[in-house]
Amino acid sequence: MSPKRILTTGNEAIGYGAIAAGCRFFCGYPITPQNEIPAFFAQELPKHGGTFVQTESEISSINMLLGVAATGMRGITSTSSPGFSLMQEGMSAIHALQLPAVVVNVQRGGPGSGSIASAQTDYLLATKSAGHGGVKSIVLAPASVQECHDLVQLAFFLADKHRTLAVVLPDAIIGQSAELLEISTLAFGELPKKTWALRGSAEKKGVRIVMDSYMPFNYGAYFQSLRKKVEQIEAQEVRFEGRFLEDAEVLVVSWGSTARTSLEAIQQARTQGLRVGLFRPITLYPFPKAALQAAAAQAKKVLVVEDNQGQMLYDVEWALGREIPISFLGIEKRDLTSGMGLLYPQPVLDEIQRLAS
Repeated sequence: MSPKRILTTGNEAIGYGAIAAGCRFFCGYPITPQNEIPAFFAQELPKHGGTFVQTESEISSINMLLGVAATGMRGITSTSSPGFSLMQEGMSAIHALQLPAVVVNVQRGGPGSGSIASAQTDYLLATKSAGHGGVKSIVLAPASVQECHDLVQLAFFLADKHRTLAVVLPDAIIGQSAELLEISTLAFGELPKKTWALRGSAEKKGVRIVMDSYMPFNYGAYFQSLRKKVEQIEAQEVRFEGRFLEDAEVLVVSWGSTARTSLEAIQQARTQGLRVGLFRPITLYPFPKAALQAAAAQAKKVLVVEDNQGQMLYDVEWALGREIPISFLGIEKRDLTSGMGLLYPQPVLDEIQRLAS
């Protein structure tokens, strides 16, 4: 059967992708700019034999998701930045139990309650932590409606493969934008059986399965197993996109919606004869360090573009060190005439031209 093509938003594409991946449970609490996600699941999940629960808070959502994940069932929750903060303790518990689960965070401006304007201000929270304990989640950053659909399916696969939490991290621009979407079920490979999952008494066959996040007697062994998992994830799950890298003297590094803004500026710059390329991390964690180093090997200058005060910037500086000049363009270059404030291609083009001169 050929894929079904429709016009839809990034938020709804996440729902279509999750259902295609076999997700049959959603729990969540309304918050702008991701309200279309729970609205979609409320309407569509029952048609597929699934369950929708509107919780009383984001804290309830993440802990309910933990319970569903413990049974081996594919479940998902979604939120925006303030709710993502509230979920951190539950995310830490999911990591402690090594459960596969997927969380979507459609970012908006912060800190605190912030605003409903789009932003990319949750990079550090998403990539460097999942609550206390120092454990990291796999983080995927879509840059299109199609990638919202595809990457949420990948998130379920990677969560099951590594028994870990996977975060899908669009922003309001990607979540609210409408584009053509091809709906299909993606195949990524075989997965291990969930022999660890909690089951009903009729299925246990005398086997006692216990899950406990408190491990005072085998702490060292536990963190050693986590270290092996991290090494496996960092070796196997790096994903990125490169454009015009073969002759780039100025390398623009950007992610999510700002990567699309940057690509338009890059295409304009190349018509002017400027040798500029784009490097877009798709996995924000694991960060594509080696691939970025290779892409920047012949570049004379690097420009980091993101809709925040400089967060991925830290990872770019970590990857490239002081061997190459690194500039930054961020949230202060927004055009405020639109009311909400958006980052347009012109400031990026201006900075490219300055660096190339």
